[in-house]
Amino acid sequence: MSGSANHITGAAGFIGLGNIGAPMAERLLRHPGGLIVCDTRPEAVQPFIDQGATPAATPAELAEKATVISVVVLNDAQVRTVLTGQQGILSTARPGTVVAVHSTISDRSAAELAAVCAEREVEFVDAPISGGAAGAKQGSLAVMVGGSDTAFEKVRETFEYWAELVVHAGEAGAGTRMKLARNLLHFVSFTATAEASRLAESAGLNIVDLGKVVRHSDAITGGAGAIMLRETTAPVAEDEFWHPIFSHTRDLGEKDLALALRLGEHLGVELPFARMALAGLGIGLGVGPGEISEEFEEHP
Repeated sequence: MSGSANHITGAAGFIGLGNIGAPMAERLLRHPGGLIVCDTRPEAVQPFIDQGATPAATPAELAEKATVISVVVLNDAQVRTVLTGQQGILSTARPGTVVAVHSTISDRSAAELAAVCAEREVEFVDAPISGGAAGAKQGSLAVMVGGSDTAFEKVRETFEYWAELVVHAGEAGAGTRMKLARNLLHFVSFTATAEASRLAESAGLNIVDLGKVVRHSDAITGGAGAIMLRETTAPVAEDEFWHPIFSHTRDLGEKDLALALRLGEHLGVELPFARMALAGLGIGLGVGPGEISEEFEEHP
């Protein structure tokens, strides 16, 4: 934890002790204000009681004492029940309490819940997490926080118990929007991975070994995140620092994508993601299409 625990007052509350929530909450057992936990499953709560945490039978009971409350449940409906249900947080939460929802919900839900909380002088932040169960166990999650500056400052140090990276994305809903953009990249890349695996398999290659190569090289190069360094997606001016770098990246990428497409044609393997990437790589990088992309469009 990089923040100073001396600034944290009051108890931390945690609702939802599943595969991700439990290891997050476990790191809060060191929280100087104490930890209050709540889950519908007694067997999930008992290990925390054994380590000194205080159990709460309902979110309402937890909110009577906690000042920063983390919620890790399944979906929008469960989040709404935890917050606004008959035994929900808002039935007892005191003014100044901060409710942080770590579940990935709709950004509309986040904005609506923030407004409902504000009516009771309770701060709301949508704070989805990235890193999965492994990141939760290691205390190395990334958390994207949507909410006011005041709310962010109240939760930041508590979040640093279980997160390695805490980003203030903007107003309520912004954390969720950032998580959705991040996951778009994640799952589109999975689909592209399946396409690459089909090409490799058709070429008689061992795709397990291909996976080893991908993980090894991405650990060195940074993978897709390596190009996410500019503050805008606008075209790159020719005199800008990034222009020669991204132009070089485009030229290399177009060459390799064109070669992969030719191999796919030879093997009879359709590669729609590769075709879209060849057409869009230079434009996406902000430097426009290169010669290979243009030639491929003219003579596919």
